[in-house]
Amino acid sequence: MWRAVASALVVAVLAGPLAATEPPSQHDVEESLTCQCGCGLTVHSCNHLNCSSAEPMKREIAERIARGETKEQILAAFAERYGEKVLSSPTLRGFNWLAWITPFAVVLLGGVALGLAIGRRVRRGGGPSAQPQVAAETSDPGLRERLARELEAFDRER
Repeated sequence: MWRAVASALVVAVLAGPLAATEPPSQHDVEESLTCQCGCGLTVHSCNHLNCSSAEPMKREIAERIARGETKEQILAAFAERYGEKVLSSPTLRGFNWLAWITPFAVVLLGGVALGLAIGRRVRRGGGPSAQPQVAAETSDPGLRERLARELEAFDRER
């Protein structure tokens, strides 16, 4: 078993540099860039016929891949020209890390708040069916007599 783990580790270490030299795919780079026509889709997914933004970007991506540029170099060139808004996913630099962290933080905080609320309700013994208990000696005798009369009338009607 240890031999299998060791051989897998060696393959992973050696495959890392080999994968880095492999040219990026056109599809992968196009999915990493947002079309600038205003559709909000990636360059690959833009559904406008003869889009004035996506088509030239696709041609430039193909030319850059043919020249041997890496995906990171291509994305950096587009980000330099259009700004970071052209990247389909935010980078982890500067203030952009909030775009990655915020959804997870909101879900985590919501879970903690829900857990605290449920715990507090369980400790109080409250629940949707919990009714306040009224002592017999503190209730109004007139109300008790009225309730008894109405219950008798109800039983007679049945």
